[in-house]
Amino acid sequence: MKRLFDVICSLLLLVLLSPVLAIIALVILIDDGAPVIFRQDRVGKDERIFKIYKFRTMKKGTRTASTHDLVESGDVVTRSGKGLRRLSLDELPQLINILKGDMSFVGPRPLIPEETEIRELRRARGVYAVRPGVTGWSQVNGRDLVDNETKARMDQEYVRRQSLLFDLRILLKTVFVVLRRDGIAEGGEQAEASRKEDGGASGQE
Repeated sequence: MKRLFDVICSLLLLVLLSPVLAIIALVILIDDGAPVIFRQDRVGKDERIFKIYKFRTMKKGTRTASTHDLVESGDVVTRSGKGLRRLSLDELPQLINILKGDMSFVGPRPLIPEETEIRELRRARGVYAVRPGVTGWSQVNGRDLVDNETKARMDQEYVRRQSLLFDLRILLKTVFVVLRRDGIAEGGEQAEASRKEDGGASGQE
């Protein structure tokens, strides 16, 4: 049932949103040239590596790193990318990943292979038994501000509780999280938050 839901809804959204996708692609081309689509290795179901598709929001040549580790994110995000990331519109090409079967609408967010710590935590909890998702239980409960141990625990909870009704609940909550920008922090913002928690800044911006 879940796979049928994913196929029908992703295909329908790709058709309905095709004008929006075309406009976003044109904006990126005007702002920073080609390529429009960013492809990156991610870890999927059964730890199979697949290529995730996103609208490119960072400058060409930006190093591969998780959001948490990319402390220079403020310097490498393009002008158009800032708006796309703010509303999570850069994630729209993942509708293709859903249609292909690499991903689902809801599931644990796919990691880059270099995120070894949380990969081990997920492996130990059986998280790789399900497809990764565009959104997930940990994304609507803290997102970038949650530590790896807590993320892995919530991913395990999702695997245990997964159902169509639970997925719909997460999708609905995702809308509010995106609009309010709850739990979103780029690498530099996370570093600043950590310095404040430690009692002050280091003296460098």
